[in-house]
Amino acid sequence: MFFNSFEFLIFLPVVFFLYWFIFNKNLTSQNILLLIASYFFYGWWSWKFLILLALSTMLDFLYGFGVASANKGKSRFFLWLSIINNLGILGVFKYYNFFATEFARGFGALGLHVNPVLLNIALPVGISFYTFHGMSYVFDIYKGVRKPATNFVEYAVFVSFFPLLVAGPIERANHLLPQIQVKRVFNYDQAADGAKLILWGLFKKVVISDTLATYVDIIFSHNGAYSGSTNLLGAIFFAFQIYCDFSGYSDIAMGVAKQFGFELFRNFNYPYFSRDIAEFWRRWHISLSSWFRDYLYIPMGGSRVGRARRVLNTFIIFIVSGFWHGASWTYIVWGGLNALYITPLVWSSKNRTNMDTVATGRTFPTIRELLMMGITFILSVFAWIFFRAKTVGIAWSFLKRIFSKSLFAVPYFPGIGRTTAVYFLIVFLLLMDWNGRFDNHPLEKIGLKTKPYVRWTFYMIMIMMIFSYSNLNQVQQFIYFQF
Repeated sequence: MFFNSFEFLIFLPVVFFLYWFIFNKNLTSQNILLLIASYFFYGWWSWKFLILLALSTMLDFLYGFGVASANKGKSRFFLWLSIINNLGILGVFKYYNFFATEFARGFGALGLHVNPVLLNIALPVGISFYTFHGMSYVFDIYKGVRKPATNFVEYAVFVSFFPLLVAGPIERANHLLPQIQVKRVFNYDQAADGAKLILWGLFKKVVISDTLATYVDIIFSHNGAYSGSTNLLGAIFFAFQIYCDFSGYSDIAMGVAKQFGFELFRNFNYPYFSRDIAEFWRRWHISLSSWFRDYLYIPMGGSRVGRARRVLNTFIIFIVSGFWHGASWTYIVWGGLNALYITPLVWSSKNRTNMDTVATGRTFPTIRELLMMGITFILSVFAWIFFRAKTVGIAWSFLKRIFSKSLFAVPYFPGIGRTTAVYFLIVFLLLMDWNGRFDNHPLEKIGLKTKPYVRWTFYMIMIMMIFSYSNLNQVQQFIYFQF
C-alpha cells in the first residue's frame, strides 16, 4: 500500500494502537507484530511478492552463520553465496530482459537474427532495497564488524520493516538491528517529531510533487512540439518533482519509524543547496551513496590509490548506481554523466572541499555561493533529463531542443496558465529548506518560539492543503517504487 493512500491512513493508527497498547508487554510480541504488519503492508500489492521476500530473508539469515565460521575459506564461500543469491534475484527479476534484448540487438548488428526469450514477470516492489539490506548484513559479518543475529524474527524485521521496505532508506544491521533487539518505550517528543516528518513528507509528495508531475508528463511526452525554454522548464519541474517525491517518501518513512521508537538513517540533507556535485551526492540518497562507498568503492581501493584509479573507481560507482536504478541505458548515461561532473573534483582532490553547510553563521549566501549552487543545480537538471526520458534518443533530442534558438522564446504548453501556484510552492519549499538547513528537517524547530496556536494554525493549513490536493481514488505512486 502507499503512504499517501486511504488504506495506509487506516493501517498506521491500527498498528500503532496494537503496538503500544496490546503488544507492549514484551519485546518478542512487539517484534512479531511488526513482522506481521510489514508482511501485510508488502503483500497488499501481491501475496506472491512475499514468497521472494521470505526466501531472501531466510537465506541471508543462514548465510550469516556460515560467514561467521572461523574457517576463512568457508566464510568466503557463504559470502559469495549471499552475493550470488541477491544479485541473482535482481538479475532475474530486474535485468534479465534488458540483457537478453541487448544481446539480441548486438547479434543483429552482426547480421545474426536472434529471438530472445523474455520473461513475463512483474518486478517485485522494493526488491533493490531489501536485497541490499541482506547483502550489507552478510558483508558486515564477514568484515567482523558484527555478529550474526540469533533471533530470526528480529532479523526478519530488520529486512522487512514496513516504513523502509519499499523505497528505503537502505539501513545497516549495525544501526537498526540493535534498536530491534531492545524493548522500545514510548517517547512523546520522538513521536511528535515523527508526526512533523510525516506531515512535511506528505506535503512535499501530495501538494508539490504530484502537482508538478502533471506538467512534467505533458512536457516530456510532447517535448518535440515545444520550445527549448518550455523543455528547460519541464526539466526544472522534474528536478523538484523527484526531490519532493523521494525525499518526501524518506521523510514519511523516518517519521513513521519514530512512531514505533526507531531512528532511521537520514536520506536527504538539502541537496539543492550544494556548491558542487560531490557535495550534492553527499546530500542526495545518502543511504545508497554510502552503501556503494562502503561495499564497493572502498574495497576497490577507495581514495588510497592513485588519481587515475580513483577516477576509474568513481566512474564504476556511478555507472553501477545508475544501473541499480533500472535496466535502461538512460540510467546508465545518467550515472556516467554524474561521473563526468565529479571527475575534475576527484582528479584535483577537491571533492571534499564543501563539507560544511552553506552560509554557516549567515542568513544569506554570498554571491559566489549562490553562483556555485546555481551551477550545481543546473548540472543536476541536465542529468535528470536522462533519468526521466524513456530512451537516450528522446533525452538527446530534449537537450538539443533546449540548446536551440527557441530557448529564448516564452515558455508555453497547454495548461501553463494553471501553473502559477507551482511557482509559489517551489519558492515556499526553498524558503522552508533554507530556513531549516541546519536542522534534521524544516519543521523540526520552526515556530517553536511562537505561541502554540500560531504553530498549530500553520500545521492545519498544511493538512488542509494535503487533503485538498490529494485524490484517494487515484493515488499517485512514489517514483522510487519502480526501483
